[in-house]
Amino acid sequence: MAKHILVVDDSKTVRNLVAFILKKEGFKVTTAENGLDGLEKLYSSQEKIDLIISDVNMPKMDGFKVLERIRNSGR
Repeated sequence: MAKHILVVDDSKTVRNLVAFILKKEGFKVTTAENGLDGLEKLYSSQEKIDLIISDVNMPKMDGFKVLERIRNSGR
């Protein structure tokens, strides 16, 4: 089974490029346009997400806040 990666970046170009490369290498990829969207997709995913690749500087919620929320969630 392919590893599942969540790519979180506010730049559509970067998000799509990273997703394209990862998919080409056989990974399952989900994308999110900011940290808040990324957390929503992480917690609502029916499949385990194995890795998150995140931008640091994003609107609504930056990458550091995403990491903090994940660590504090107990998941």
